[in-house]
Amino acid sequence: MTANEPNPLILLHDKDNVLACRRRVHAGETLLIDGVPIAVSSDIDVGHKLARIDLAAGDVVLKYGAPIGSITRPTRIGEHVHTHNMKSDYMAITTRQSTGEGAKS
Repeated sequence: MTANEPNPLILLHDKDNVLACRRRVHAGETLLIDGVPIAVSSDIDVGHKLARIDLAAGDVVLKYGAPIGSITRPTRIGEHVHTHNMKSDYMAITTRQSTGEGAKS
C-alpha cells in the first residue's frame, strides 16, 4: 500500500473485530490495522474478512456490529477470518430444534 492508495480494508462498525477487504489483498503485503503495520499471511479476496485483533477459539466474530459466527481456532491480527477458522452460529440459534420446539407434523 502506498501513501496515495486508499486503505484496502474497511471497518464497517466500531464494535467489529474484523475488517472487510475493499480489494484483493496479497500474501506478504503490509497493511495498517488500527495504525499497526501487519504483514498479511495469505491472499484474501474482496469482501472477505481479516482479524482486527487477536481472536481466541470461541470468540464471537462481529461484522456490522452484529455476531456472524465464532472462531474455531486462535486467529492472529491480520489473518483471514473465513470458513477454515470460523463457524456460523446462525443455524444453531434460529432453528426450531435449538429453541426446543422440535419438528411438528
